[in-house]
Amino acid sequence: MVFLPAVAVLGAVPDAVLAQAAGPIHRVAVASDMPEAVASRSAAGQAMAGRWVELGLVPGKNLLLESRFTESRSERVAAVAAETVALKPDLIVVPTCGRMLDAVRRVTRAIPILVTACTDDMVASGIVASLARPGGNVTGLQKLTPELSAKRLELLKAIVPQAQRVAVLWDPDYSSFEADWQALRGAARVLGVTLQPVEARRVSDLDAAFAAAVAWRADAMLTLSDLMTFEAAPQVSALAAKYRLPLVAPYRETAVTGAVLTYGPNVLAMVRRAAEMGERILKGARPADMPVEQPTGFDLVVNLKTARTLGLTVPQSVLLRATEVIE
Repeated sequence: MVFLPAVAVLGAVPDAVLAQAAGPIHRVAVASDMPEAVASRSAAGQAMAGRWVELGLVPGKNLLLESRFTESRSERVAAVAAETVALKPDLIVVPTCGRMLDAVRRVTRAIPILVTACTDDMVASGIVASLARPGGNVTGLQKLTPELSAKRLELLKAIVPQAQRVAVLWDPDYSSFEADWQALRGAARVLGVTLQPVEARRVSDLDAAFAAAVAWRADAMLTLSDLMTFEAAPQVSALAAKYRLPLVAPYRETAVTGAVLTYGPNVLAMVRRAAEMGERILKGARPADMPVEQPTGFDLVVNLKTARTLGLTVPQSVLLRATEVIE
């Protein structure tokens, strides 16, 4: 998940930039299915840009960036894909799999495409031929970890043992999350929990989603690992606090803003790794030969302050496994 601010227009390299460049000018375009206002605050975007600087790719010097945004409007996806490809960049960065990636792939099979965090099965979806040898113009990182969704439900049940009705907040435009839903339903049967999906395709949908969960008399809430709930972590946590719903999510950023517990891959570490893969592509590596990578480490973060506010006791067994405890 990454959004990079535009710092120069591709195809119109300023003379000053050309004069300062000691080597080739690398052109990168970002095609995003999110609002620009959200992207401009993205910690993931800053992490990628920061890693590129460490690798010697400096925005405005030898790295030129241009971003295109759909503003969460489905009717803009095809146009954004066409505009991005028309920039003729050396590399296109797409934050995740889904409709934006599909649209870009329909327009070009030649320009290298880097996906920073795909939730779908990239092989089953036909995006790559195999994880080891993608075989086309797409590579990146895949965070397909459906077993973690089931584990989050188990952790939620350990912290809120009385929970019988759990709302699941998700963005269906981001991914079908088919494997996650299958794992969740299996765990729910074992744990005696009833699940209720509530949809939010954009930040403005969150109020209605939480109201629906409360109307359904949810005892707690899970979020899936989609882009919107990651970028809107403060709003999601604030609404969970407002309705006193124990919230369990995939990413540390949501625990920092108030979720009682999070368990999942370190997003910023994934983004920095994506930056390294992008740097290799800009220097000549072919996506067809670059294996799709998956996260190897996972963070378990417990927010004891939130737990106390909700009157919850976090079992010692959970605390001992935590990589971070927020007091």
